[in-house]
Amino acid sequence: MNTVLNSAPASGMRDLLPQEAALRDWAIGRLINKYEQYGFTRIETPAMENITQLKQGEGGENLNLIFEILKRGDKLERAIRDEIDKDGIVDPKRLASQLSDLGLRFDLTVPLVRFFAHNQAQLPYPFKSIQIGSVWRAESAQAGRYRQFTQCDIDTFGIKSEIAEMELIQATAEALLDLNFDQFVVRINDRRLLTALGLHCGFSPEQLDNLFIQIDKLDKIGLEGVKKELLNQGHTSTAVEQLIAILSKASNANNDLRAILPPNCEEPVIQALDNVIKAIQSVAAGRYSINFDLSLVRGMGYYTGQIFEIICPGHAHSVAGGGRYDKMVGKYTGRDVPALGFSIGFERIISILMEKGIERPSQTSKVALIFDQDRDPLEAVFLAANELRKQGKHVSLLPRKKDMRKQIDSLIAEGFVGYAVYYADKDKPEIKSLS
Repeated sequence: MNTVLNSAPASGMRDLLPQEAALRDWAIGRLINKYEQYGFTRIETPAMENITQLKQGEGGENLNLIFEILKRGDKLERAIRDEIDKDGIVDPKRLASQLSDLGLRFDLTVPLVRFFAHNQAQLPYPFKSIQIGSVWRAESAQAGRYRQFTQCDIDTFGIKSEIAEMELIQATAEALLDLNFDQFVVRINDRRLLTALGLHCGFSPEQLDNLFIQIDKLDKIGLEGVKKELLNQGHTSTAVEQLIAILSKASNANNDLRAILPPNCEEPVIQALDNVIKAIQSVAAGRYSINFDLSLVRGMGYYTGQIFEIICPGHAHSVAGGGRYDKMVGKYTGRDVPALGFSIGFERIISILMEKGIERPSQTSKVALIFDQDRDPLEAVFLAANELRKQGKHVSLLPRKKDMRKQIDSLIAEGFVGYAVYYADKDKPEIKSLS
């Protein structure tokens, strides 16, 4: 019996055609080049991490989206055996929690913190890293959301002052400018200000996590929607009304932080935020903008200070996000280390570039050497192509087709800048331009 294989990728995954793969390679190269100008260096971490470490990483709702990996061999059999009681009954929930020991990373920050804690004796201090790689989340399959996607992160360890935020935001903004983005907006806030806001309005410390979740919906459901959600969840009308009034005032504050923030906000926190805004406004020089946004929350539970996102005109979702997470390293080492990062949503920026019709710039040395596979001596053809490569050309050996005109049109469509036809009686193939 013949088996017909499904040629489509797994649900929530996708294939990349050559044109998009080339665009992605070009974009990654530009990002790395820009980040290296700011002193960041490339590292790599494994796709899989210890499941306990992943679940202790305060990844917010992403903790429910981890692809867990079953234990193997004797470990799996022992886990199942240990969960069977004397009557041969298995508790499914308890068993499920014992079956995995590894998981696919859901972001690059949790593995990075483990990496830094494990290798810090061999790393410079402060340490500035670049990470570009795939992450996996068990999302419901839908348009624009993938279960495997690429993130591009830069992170800094060991710098307490807001100079680290300034540099991180500028490097990310300049990287986006280098990819033909402009007039985007950097949104910035501080989780400590959000905490002060909630307490000032009368929310208890235990209610703050839920409060932040609702504030994070503001751009989707508006102030009235947030108000309704909070009241429906039993929060007092006095606290909710005061919160809505401050958020409404904040949306028109034009970066005048002290005019809108409650009096219990710490002045050093406000001053640091003000310093970052002014510094970025200066270097942005009108190419992009930075705005204080009291409604910005960021979903990860590990943020401890300033948080930021970048949004592009005409696009609903942010293209980059990050913040400070000064308490994460201490969970591994017992000693807190100042840390912060900024992550570009690579899939989103590639989608936007493709929507704009932007392609990878053509390789000026990409040529085809066309030969007659029934007539030409293959060793000689091979050596001729090698000589062209020694000249710095990118050479593709292609058998000649019956319709030469159609073949040349195909070369143009594939981005070749020239071609040569092999002739045994010529010392060197003559390259003809396709431009």
